[in-house]
Amino acid sequence: MAVCIAVIAKENYPLYIRSTPMESELKFHYMVHTSLDVVDEKISTMGKALVDQRELYLGLLYPTEDYKVYGYVTNSKVKFVMVVDSSNTALRDNEIRSMFRKLHNSYTDVMCNPFYNPGDRIQSRWAVLSSLLSVQGLPC
Repeated sequence: MAVCIAVIAKENYPLYIRSTPMESELKFHYMVHTSLDVVDEKISTMGKALVDQRELYLGLLYPTEDYKVYGYVTNSKVKFVMVVDSSNTALRDNEIRSMFRKLHNSYTDVMCNPFYNPGDRIQSRWAVLSSLLSVQGLPC
């Protein structure tokens, strides 16, 4: 189960961060921001291969004792970071990919909203994004 989901803009500022439990919110923000260095490193090493293969999923960025941090980057360089509880050993790589695809589709829907200004923080409780978060066990 995802304990934190973040959408990070191309310029590395957060567009959306949601975490649970709320007591550990600062810790998850720190984990998301430290993972951006790993994301940038993976993007730069993959370079042309990332564009050619259209592989947006970056995989496991780094594990800690309690959590695993996964990454995904869009064609427009918007980054998605997901922190997952490491005690959940049944969660497979394909399931993580599926969660990122759903999150990417939800992000695309938010971008298509005529009332959303690109670059602003995502603060709406739009149905698609909220339903994705509720499926992942995060509060809406």
